[in-house]
Amino acid sequence: MKPRHQRLLWAGAALLGLAAIVALVMNAFRSNLVFFYSPTQVAAHEAPQGRPFRIGGLVEPGSVKREGVRVQFVVSDGTHQVPVVYQGALPDLFKEGKGVVAQGQLQGGTFSAREVLAKHDENYMPPEAADALARAEQARNRSEKSMKGTP
Repeated sequence: MKPRHQRLLWAGAALLGLAAIVALVMNAFRSNLVFFYSPTQVAAHEAPQGRPFRIGGLVEPGSVKREGVRVQFVVSDGTHQVPVVYQGALPDLFKEGKGVVAQGQLQGGTFSAREVLAKHDENYMPPEAADALARAEQARNRSEKSMKGTP
């Protein structure tokens, strides 16, 4: 084999190896990527089925039910509500009426959370949850205006 062909063979093998490494990294990145969805998006079936994602909003007052380490509560963005089930210790700052983000999967209309995150002070809410609440408030205001405008 000529030296030129050997160099081409090595270059081709190196490119093939690099492509394989990039493909493996992208696959790992895609499988670990977790998106945020609001309760309105979950109600509109925009959230993935059978894949983990995050849901956020406010914990509905009066919705928290504790049975040992199993906790049930409802997350709302002001427009739609999603029931959440979590097994484990909740953060100390978890309270009704306060912001929360839960990570897990949707199972039969109920969100089964693996992790629950609560806000860390009076002025903080996860940006995704704040955006979702603002969009829900705008949608509610638009629907109220359209209802008032109809005779």
